[in-house]
Amino acid sequence: MTEAVRILVVDDHTLMRRGLTALLSRDATLQVVGDAADAGSAQRRAAELQPDLILLDNHLPGVNGVDAIPALRQAAPAARIVMLTVSEDEADLAAALRAGASGYLLKTIEGDALCTAIQRVMRGASVVAEEMTDKLVAAYRGAAAAPAEATAPPAPASPIEQLSPRERDILRGIARGASNKEIARELGIAETTVKIHVQHVLRKLGLSSRVQAAVLATAQGLS
Repeated sequence: MTEAVRILVVDDHTLMRRGLTALLSRDATLQVVGDAADAGSAQRRAAELQPDLILLDNHLPGVNGVDAIPALRQAAPAARIVMLTVSEDEADLAAALRAGASGYLLKTIEGDALCTAIQRVMRGASVVAEEMTDKLVAAYRGAAAAPAEATAPPAPASPIEQLSPRERDILRGIARGASNKEIARELGIAETTVKIHVQHVLRKLGLSSRVQAAVLATAQGLS
């Protein structure tokens, strides 16, 4: 039997933490191993527990969840981080993804959909609330339109043109939120080959995450 995904729940509301723990515990493939009410205790718990995934609220006392992501990634390098928040702010969304979050979900999400989203993240996919899709594209376009730093080289007019036909196929899969395994099945190639292609795509496009790649693909009209 596959081991359950070990989850750390971070939320400043006790009832919310308890509710999430009860909800996730109904799925045998998920296991809440700990919780925390603020960024500091979350960092300590993450270092202690080394969870597979951190479910992170944004509105925390002291340090916001988005600002806590770098420290959490340092405390538990292998853990994936998914924001679960009420914030529909475009700036919060962009900051979370730039910091390395694997997903951004809203607390209005249904329980079954949350469990499914967690499993998708653990398979290598990126998840963003459907309500935030337009803001995701707007955030990317806004960043792309901002003046570049003096030390940064000018970006090509169409970054996707750098990719080979196969790499574009891979990027299309990423844009749909597909995992490496799903992309491999669709294209009839090995999952390890897909992983290598994904690394090449991110490097060529100067990106650090699948979420950023999905945003770029959407903004460039690649489907």
